Amino acid sequence: MVSVSDEPLADEPLICSAKGCREPAVWVLAWNNPKLHTPERRKTWLACEEHREHLGQFLGVRGFLKDVVPLAEWRAAENGAGG
Repeated sequence: MVSVSDEPLADEPLICSAKGCREPAVWVLAWNNPKLHTPERRKTWLACEEHREHLGQFLGVRGFLKDVVPLAEWRAAENGAGG
């Protein structure tokens, strides 16, 4: 039986969310669609340096983009909140 998960395995590098990109992620783009999500809900896309601006513009023109944070900072905040 195959297990499917949205969560990456601990030893797998996080990769950019841009279509076809396999570069390591260095940015987190936090967003939500106000028609679908409560105001405090945050979905995330990951971005490499090359695709950060493109993905941010895509979300921004739709009014979805809430924050852009370096991946290391995002992980530190998550680890601090959980501990």
